[in-house]
Amino acid sequence: MAKTTASNSSAPYVVIIAGGKGERFWPQSRTARPKHLLPVVGQTPLLAQTLERVKGIVPAKNTFVITSAVQAREVAKVCRGLIPAANIVAEPVGRDTAAAVGLAAALVGARDPNGVFAVLPADHVIHDIKAYQIDLRAAFAAAGAADVMVTIGIPPNEPATGFGYIQRGEEWGRVGAGKTARTVFAVKRFVEKPKLELAEAYLKSGDYVWNAGMFVWSVPVVEAAFAAYAPELDAGLKKIRVALRKKSPLAAVLKRVYPTLVRISVDYALLEKSTNVVMLPASFDWDDVGAWPAVAKHFKADAAGNVARGEVIVEQGRGNLVFGEGGHLVTLLGVDDLVVVHTADATLVMPKARAQDIKALLAKVGLRKDAAKRL
Repeated sequence: MAKTTASNSSAPYVVIIAGGKGERFWPQSRTARPKHLLPVVGQTPLLAQTLERVKGIVPAKNTFVITSAVQAREVAKVCRGLIPAANIVAEPVGRDTAAAVGLAAALVGARDPNGVFAVLPADHVIHDIKAYQIDLRAAFAAAGAADVMVTIGIPPNEPATGFGYIQRGEEWGRVGAGKTARTVFAVKRFVEKPKLELAEAYLKSGDYVWNAGMFVWSVPVVEAAFAAYAPELDAGLKKIRVALRKKSPLAAVLKRVYPTLVRISVDYALLEKSTNVVMLPASFDWDDVGAWPAVAKHFKADAAGNVARGEVIVEQGRGNLVFGEGGHLVTLLGVDDLVVVHTADATLVMPKARAQDIKALLAKVGLRKDAAKRL
């Protein structure tokens, strides 16, 4: 392990990225109130669940949430009492995950130039919090011990084609002790969403994990990666770093600088080009709950395999997922394998098998709304 420039004495940081649109969960999920702001699984919004999971590992004052301007008000409501309001930062425009990571590094670096921080999605479902916290602590230990970029990989349980994959290399080292010790591996390569045949081969080989978008690294390491592999983006990010050091009003700086930043994912910008990426296989359960059908396995089904929330009656139907809001009774008769979602102003009915096609529907919904505005 190469000695790191990161500070091992200071408390770690967490930055949660909460700016997604959650389009696959329409009509419950909307631009201003997407999936991570909803209790899609559980009794509280997914963002609140994410914040609760890092309690005890990272103090609230060291936890940031990066969101979009249109979602900032609702995010603040969810985060109230969990983190300081000043730690909620709104991007004026979306510029994908590389810019968000660069902003995260700037925020942490303004507090601790050598700080180690995790970048976590806001909308995943994890039930085994104990195992999750052990793994996250191990990832912090690895990033604090060497100049590496740590990713937490999810061991696959099916040949999924909707996730990116990471091929693991040789064992890099062990972190932790006793029952909490974890093995970390070098990363050979990142693979974008594969076709089914390749996904089946990856699952059979045992050498691949899913890329869940969970990373841990130090400020110097990630900023060095931006300088080396994304210099154009880094030039804009430097303006944000300087402004934070000078304690300039952040919102004004972001409004001026952010629209000029390159739109690119952190995987393409940094991780696929870097040679110091390592991977810690997760020991916890994980689900990104990427579309409506994925919700069903988190709830108890009736004898016919139907999952229902709200006022719902299903007669002579099997395998349906039905969500009703506002006390509105939703009834199904003689149909199977449907997703039915009723909200105050929209109702969705679709076969489970077509859940990934919902964006095509939303394009027409958008056109109809635009037309209505012109009338």
